[in-house]
Amino acid sequence: MWNSVFDELDRAHVRSYNEVLEQRQDEEAHQTATSKEQSLVEDCILKLYKLNGEPTLTRQKHIKLLIKSLTNLNENCESLDSSRPWLCYWIVHSLKILGESLDEDIYDRIVGFLAKCQSPEGGFGGGPGQFPHLASTYAAINALCTIGTRRAYQVIDRKSLARFLSSLHAGDGSFSLHLEGEVDIRGGYCAIAVAKLTNVYTPEMFKGTESWISKCQTWEGGFGGCPGMEAHGGYTYCGFAGLVLLGKTDLCHLKSLLRWIVNKQMRLEGGFEGRTNKLVDACYSFWQGGALPLINAVLTKQETVFNSNYWLFNQEALQEYLLICCQHPHGGFLDKPKKCWDIYHTCYALSGLSIAQHSPKPLIIGSRNLNLVEVVHPVYNLVLPSVENALKYFNSLPIPD
Repeated sequence: MWNSVFDELDRAHVRSYNEVLEQRQDEEAHQTATSKEQSLVEDCILKLYKLNGEPTLTRQKHIKLLIKSLTNLNENCESLDSSRPWLCYWIVHSLKILGESLDEDIYDRIVGFLAKCQSPEGGFGGGPGQFPHLASTYAAINALCTIGTRRAYQVIDRKSLARFLSSLHAGDGSFSLHLEGEVDIRGGYCAIAVAKLTNVYTPEMFKGTESWISKCQTWEGGFGGCPGMEAHGGYTYCGFAGLVLLGKTDLCHLKSLLRWIVNKQMRLEGGFEGRTNKLVDACYSFWQGGALPLINAVLTKQETVFNSNYWLFNQEALQEYLLICCQHPHGGFLDKPKKCWDIYHTCYALSGLSIAQHSPKPLIIGSRNLNLVEVVHPVYNLVLPSVENALKYFNSLPIPD
């Protein structure tokens, strides 16, 4: 069935303006606050689709802005003082996706800063002297693996990291994000990802985690932050990627998950929404789009008849949304038109762009020379060589006692 739907498609290069126009929402003769907001977004996006020609990645503008952001951020970023490893990760990862590497001395300075964020208790805090936190630990380790030098790898104290991860594991399989902190599915994913990447994983460390994650899948098909919560794109990625890493995708109801995710791609905009009845947002290009290659891999393994050359979403439409509607004229990506650019959305828009381009049969709209970006590993959200090099290095080391 899947082959007949996807392998034989005559895939259009880009959608025409009239095709986009036909996808406007139907308010069914009754406006609500939500439908009015949706209409405003659609009006704005339709103007952009009508005005723009061939979608083009403004690569050099993004590179220039990202490099500048390593040392110069405006006052709007003050609220991210406890997220500084995330800033490092978003910037260096975005640059790698764009095919840009930094000078060795710049990487050394980033490594030196991240070393100061590592806690004696294990894990990394949001800045020097801050309490260790699973999210900032994931960001710091991803940044260090993106840099990929021996010094970067050796910053990670694997023995204390293993203790830190184990200390946050609860009897029901869930993970607190920090000592006596909140519990949600992000903690489980971050813990599994860094444990696998740095080769500190043990079955005991994650006893019951697959069962707890599976309880977070909702009646809609996506995953919530905790059992009983609403399905959400970011939580869904964390939940399903976590099950992939644990080798327990059989605990997920795949059919309802797939139905939920594909229906999160907006018909007119081409991008993804994060929850039912919400607006499009560029960051979900990865959080929703990144889960689909993982679903593809599971289907390919489960069904001998499944062998699609493309992911199970409209890859052209997502690329159009990102390249036409979400690039700031001076560099960086935004959530949606009329929003400000930021480093977070730049990172996840570029990650989603990579996912949309690199299906089994690559699909790049516009000029391949101008628009092609590096391949992102959908489980870790690192460029493929960074994952391969990190796993090779850490898997050569013994698992800490």
